[in-house]
Amino acid sequence: MRLFNAWEMGQDQTKQQIEKGLHLYQSNQTEKALRVWMRVLEKSADPAGRFRVLGCLITAHAEMGRYKDMLKFAVVQIDTARELEDPDFLTESYLNLARSNEKLCEFQKTISYCKTCLNMQGTTVSLQLNGQDYEKALFFPCKAAELVNDYGKGWSLKYRAMSQYHMAVAYRKLGRLADAMDCCEESMKIALQHGDRPLQALCLLCFADIHRSRKDVQTAFPRYDSSMSIMTEIGNRLGLIQVLLGVTKCWMIQKELDKALESIEKAQELAEGLGNKLGLLKLHCLCERIYRTKGQQRELRDHVVKFHECVEEMELYCGMCGESIGEKNNQLQALPCSHFFHLKCLQTNGTRGCPNCRRLSVKPGYV
Repeated sequence: MRLFNAWEMGQDQTKQQIEKGLHLYQSNQTEKALRVWMRVLEKSADPAGRFRVLGCLITAHAEMGRYKDMLKFAVVQIDTARELEDPDFLTESYLNLARSNEKLCEFQKTISYCKTCLNMQGTTVSLQLNGQDYEKALFFPCKAAELVNDYGKGWSLKYRAMSQYHMAVAYRKLGRLADAMDCCEESMKIALQHGDRPLQALCLLCFADIHRSRKDVQTAFPRYDSSMSIMTEIGNRLGLIQVLLGVTKCWMIQKELDKALESIEKAQELAEGLGNKLGLLKLHCLCERIYRTKGQQRELRDHVVKFHECVEEMELYCGMCGESIGEKNNQLQALPCSHFFHLKCLQTNGTRGCPNCRRLSVKPGYV
């Protein structure tokens, strides 16, 4: 009986210390929270408590951009889940391992761990698709911001910061630059308060894109440089590609086509190393415009062919009208089989089957 009481006390102390760390973290005392959680990890004899505190450490390091530390704790969490012999814990730990590798741009490992999750019973997976339907892109972060406001102070400001950032991106693409700037400024303010380096880098990138959209490249360039510095620091290679794309467009605005090609070369090296096909598609599109301006027909044809190869490989075209998706702002709709089409094409379709896979579809879901 004495051993049982000691075990219960261990569980209670573990729970109390984890909650203490959460309160510190939510009040923006991140380093103190990390020290509390690390002490729990070192001293707790409760496997379930250790699993939970590892989850806290994984999330905190992800938000700070410390992705290698995030991966380290995810590996320890896998071992803890195996010790617990609980399929739900094991699924969660594999998802955290996938998230860690995704942050480090190790996409083959990410896919492998996600497939492991899919093979486990009771796993629920959400899928995000990236198209160019800016109105829908704006809808979801707006709803997220509404939820944060409705639920009040109990919800973390970090949710608000992320929703504001995504609203800023959508507003910029819709040409509503003043709204984009307001949302991005609010997101950046919160990111600075919380020491959220990944979000700071994204906001700086968004600021630069807004100034570029205003043709104010002299203001855009230093913001791209600051974003690139943080992206390099935290190891966000996908983010670096986005920065280089923005820099390329600035050089094109200034008619500095050779400098634009230098930026494209750097971005292409990163994109090929990561297997980032969407990034390569955008780069081929920019190269097409540059070589068309320079009158270099052989290079122009080469990039036109590569662009269409990327479109075919990624299936970025409407299965009904055959037009490519992503070149301009269109309303899109996805079927449950994950194929997506122009909304206007689906509305004129007389059948309920997917034209791509010929499977019967139920009510479509929006993307």
